[in-house]
Amino acid sequence: MGFYDRFILPRLIDLSCRHKIATERRAAVVPGASGAVLEVGIGSGLNLKFYAPSVTRLVAVDPSEELLSMARKRIAGLAFPVDLRRERAESLSLEDASIDTIVMTFTLCSVPEPVRALREMRRVLKPGGRLLFVEHGLAPDAGVRRWQQRLNPVWKRLAGGCNLNRKVDALLADGGFRVAELRSAYLPGPRPLTYTYEGCAR
Repeated sequence: MGFYDRFILPRLIDLSCRHKIATERRAAVVPGASGAVLEVGIGSGLNLKFYAPSVTRLVAVDPSEELLSMARKRIAGLAFPVDLRRERAESLSLEDASIDTIVMTFTLCSVPEPVRALREMRRVLKPGGRLLFVEHGLAPDAGVRRWQQRLNPVWKRLAGGCNLNRKVDALLADGGFRVAELRSAYLPGPRPLTYTYEGCAR
């Protein structure tokens, strides 16, 4: 891992995730989690303050030790135990059917094998459990899609593997989930970067 990936990129990710609009969307989704929760891609822990008292425990995974170190500083004072693990979503060290709610916010774009990761999430989710998500991805408008395809190779290198052109609802279906609720729209900002999928899958 190079200097940029280890020291600069984690701080850029933390800074970008603090954006007002992204924070508003995460604040709308995360409080719906309850019971035993798995957060995939906890990053620097910006979602921790949004969890409701109905959470009994939180297992949170991220492949970046630098981001996990930032998250550890935000655990103090929480009303539930937090287990931070340096893991990739494609290989979770959790038992089958052990999680009530999975939370995934602006994460799927940078997972190297998204379908494999979603199948792992489905494996650890209890029957009747929920996956709550807000993710950016492939836009419906042809002109915007063309720009997403053009920009993606460079953007992916600069943004830690983030992809602009993933169709989130299709990936969820390929991963074995049924989308129960879906809201999609452009958020304020450049359209190739801001088409967002938000909802709940089972």
